[in-house]
Amino acid sequence: MAYKVGVVGAAGYAGIEAVRLLLNHPAFELVVITSNADAGQPLASVYPAFAGVSDLVFSTHDDPALTECDAVFLAVPHTAALAAVPGLLAAGVTVIDLSADYRLSDPAVYERWYNTPHTSPELLATRAFGLPELAADDLADAAARHAAGEAVLVACAGCYPTATSLGAYPAIDAGWLAEGASVVVDAISGVTGAGKSANARTHFCSADENVEAYNVCRHRHTPEIEQILGLPDRVVFTPHLAPLRRGLLSTVNIPLAADVAATLTDEAVIERYRAFYEARPFVRVFDAGQNPKTSSVAGSNACQIGVAVNARARMLVVTSAIDNLCKGAAGQAIQCANIVFGLDERCGLPLAAMPV
Repeated sequence: MAYKVGVVGAAGYAGIEAVRLLLNHPAFELVVITSNADAGQPLASVYPAFAGVSDLVFSTHDDPALTECDAVFLAVPHTAALAAVPGLLAAGVTVIDLSADYRLSDPAVYERWYNTPHTSPELLATRAFGLPELAADDLADAAARHAAGEAVLVACAGCYPTATSLGAYPAIDAGWLAEGASVVVDAISGVTGAGKSANARTHFCSADENVEAYNVCRHRHTPEIEQILGLPDRVVFTPHLAPLRRGLLSTVNIPLAADVAATLTDEAVIERYRAFYEARPFVRVFDAGQNPKTSSVAGSNACQIGVAVNARARMLVVTSAIDNLCKGAAGQAIQCANIVFGLDERCGLPLAAMPV
């Protein structure tokens, strides 16, 4: 049986990545793609990569065919999901939301960081958080409710929080963090992470041959990372833009408790991380001395992790690489949908990156 699905915001970078993956998915049939700017245009005319592959045509975001889908993926900016989610759920459609609108559990935190009212805070109590490796219980509950006939909402984690949290969580959960210490995160993303609409920072003439920090101490993914790690007001997050099409590398510096730093070795960290992610097919922990790179995850739903203990500075340094459009957005959304619909979470998702 094929489940009928749609993608709202399909012409954006995350949306078109969802289209690419869904067209090859064995259990999901992509029947609706929307883009207000490209409505009426064939998919292949906007993105020639799909020539001879699909005859889908973009429609508008209010296409009534969306309410006939089993699931809809929302690849839209924040606030746009607030407008769409309640109606889709009321129509019995399961929603996999790639936006930020339902990620934060506290609507007051959302309103403070996004400077807009949250118009459906009641949905936060039942939404599942979409980071399968760290929110398995949430997604299992959503799958059970979906199997019982309920339309469910999944709020997928953002790209920076995904890479950062997968890298940091096993150490935080092990109790290695020094009491009261802050976790320092420096992360680098490709230009597609900023979305399809160009601005002064992402214009070719600005981004090419340039690396810069942005939104220092005020990036909106900060409270999401703090929420996942359980460290309110204790994450120092600095994002950087690099001249890459796709890819994200997060370096997480975790201050170690003195007794932990005195005995912890790279090998012990690797053992802990591999045990923690043993049943998670998309997370790979490297051997000591090996570090991930963005080119090794491009086009895949993988997360690669490297670790190193700096005993002198009492610091654990974790590097985590993902493809920001796949594991950081569309691939993760499909991974979550697979779980909700009772499928193998690997279904339709690339395990290996493009090697060159």
